[in-house]
Amino acid sequence: MNEDVELAMSEMEDNLNKQFNHLIDELLLIRVGRANPKVVEQVKVDYYGSKAPLIQTSNIIVEDARTLVVSPWDPSTLKAIRTGIEAANLGVSVSDDGKIIRLNFPMLTEERRRDASKDAKKLLEETKIAMRNSRRDCLDVFKELKKNGEISEDEYNSLEKDVQKKLDGYTERADTACDKKIAEIMEV
Repeated sequence: MNEDVELAMSEMEDNLNKQFNHLIDELLLIRVGRANPKVVEQVKVDYYGSKAPLIQTSNIIVEDARTLVVSPWDPSTLKAIRTGIEAANLGVSVSDDGKIIRLNFPMLTEERRRDASKDAKKLLEETKIAMRNSRRDCLDVFKELKKNGEISEDEYNSLEKDVQKKLDGYTERADTACDKKIAEIMEV
């Protein structure tokens, strides 16, 4: 197989994988009324004069289905961490006892569940568009090779089918992940 073909296929596979993993990470950030540490991991807090992700300043533990406990490594930073969490406007109630911070996740309303489902579908569609763009970029390389006589029409058609098959596999995985997230969101 042509080196350019292998490189283009490899790049497309890498891009599809990155796009799928990005979708999964973004879906984890959608709040579903249950305590999920992913929701707060990237919250920025003032930590010794610089902004740091919450995950780098504290332990984050799921206490129960609706409560996260944030235990600062340095108790003197509790107030700054609480301020950072409140500034992130996560829609959770924040309380502290001087040693730890508790985040209580409220039940989602039906309207909020529908909005979260729409957000998940929007993320899915954006991911599919990015995946199709990866396919297009790969096929453009193949068209150029065909035009230059480096691959035949039959090879191009075969490669086009392989690319589509790979895209279909990733699209199916993305659909499944999104459907699972929507089912989780709509669960009462």
